[in-house]
Amino acid sequence: MVLLMTRPATDAQAAFELHVVPELEILYRTARSLTRSSADAEDLVQDTLLRAFRAIDRFDGRYPRAWLLTIMRNANINRARKKRPDLLDDPDLTFERSTDFAENEGPEEIVVEPIFDASVQAAFEALPENFRAVVELVDLKGLSYQEAADRIDVPVGTVMSRLHRARKRIREDLREHGLDSEGKLP
Repeated sequence: MVLLMTRPATDAQAAFELHVVPELEILYRTARSLTRSSADAEDLVQDTLLRAFRAIDRFDGRYPRAWLLTIMRNANINRARKKRPDLLDDPDLTFERSTDFAENEGPEEIVVEPIFDASVQAAFEALPENFRAVVELVDLKGLSYQEAADRIDVPVGTVMSRLHRARKRIREDLREHGLDSEGKLP
């Protein structure tokens, strides 16, 4: 006879099972409505559950649904912030990832794309070094604002400010060359 020893549940595990597990269905439905995608909804729920488990010892036990939905909302906002803007993406990779790109590519795209790429590169290189460094870390390398701030030893707010101003300068430079940020003629 084999005896299986089970570990007694910790207070955090018990609290998680009591407050969080009953809310799983509502979390998924809410995530599905936020993301409009089953896969993204599952990822968002998983992220929410992980954050909830980490913070369960600080939860007072009142209004678990509101607490969980707040965590989910914040997680969804953070996920949206981390998405890389397409402004500086490599057009060759964009082409390879897109299934319908070839069907929609017209003469304008064939002519304008090389001009757009060169204009973006020139606008990027014209940025002051401190702006270029932030764009490279966040937009090109995909680092979070905090990771970029740690790398260049400045506050997170400075990273956000520099990134905003750098992107604005790039967009303005593109407009001066007769292009918008989508690579189209106005």
